[in-house]
Parts: sequence; C-alpha cells; structure tokens
Amino acid sequence: QVQLVESGGGLVQAGGSLRLSCAASTLTISKNAMGWFRQPLGKEREFVAAMTWSGLRAEYADSVKGRFTISRDNAKGTVYLQMHSLNPEDTAVYYCVAGSNIARFISGYEYWGQGTQVTVSS
Repeated sequence: QVQLVESGGGLVQAGGSLRLSCAASTLTISKNAMGWFRQPLGKEREFVAAMTWSGLRAEYADSVKGRFTISRDNAKGTVYLQMHSLNPEDTAVYYCVAGSNIARFISGYEYWGQGTQVTVSS
C-alpha cells in the first residue's frame, strides 16, 4: 500500500509563496502520474496540477496556471508544488495524489495523501 505524506503548508500573506512537498512510501511511485488537488472549506475538491511519471508533461487548472509549478524527483519518490502570487482564493486543504495516468478528475487517482492546509491571508 502506497502512502503519500504532504508537507509545507501553512499561513502566508497574499502575494507570497509556498512550496508543498509530497513524499511517497515507496519508490515504485516513480512509475505513477502524481499531482495535487485542493478543497476549500465548504467547497468541492478540485484539480490543481498533475505530472506524468516521466515528468515530460504537466497539466494545470486554469486558476493556477502561470503561478504554480509542479515538479518531481523520482529518485526520492517526491512531488512538489511551488506556489507563487498566492491569493485568498487559494486557501484550501491541498492533497497529493498518485495514479496510473495523468487526469483532472478525482477518480483518476488511486492514492491520496491526508492533506496539508494552506491559508492565504488578505
């Protein structure tokens, strides 16, 4: 069973930056697409970004394109989400995901982390 553990969340002022990390319990995750979803309080979980196992292709939600960058280090079994120009609408619990293929929908991912809170103050 693969476990994903997120870190790097916290409180930041609008316009600031944060970097989320997600470490997998096994390096076999390097053969999986990995990504991030987020869920604002009281709202539905939504796709943020994802990357193929090779790292050659990434997809982003329109709301974060140009501000967030996903990357991965397969040797460490880790995926990152660098977030810049944060605004209060980015406040959410951010979840790391892994699955067979890159996808923008929840059911596309078999493995989920517990989530890390990101709060952006105005």
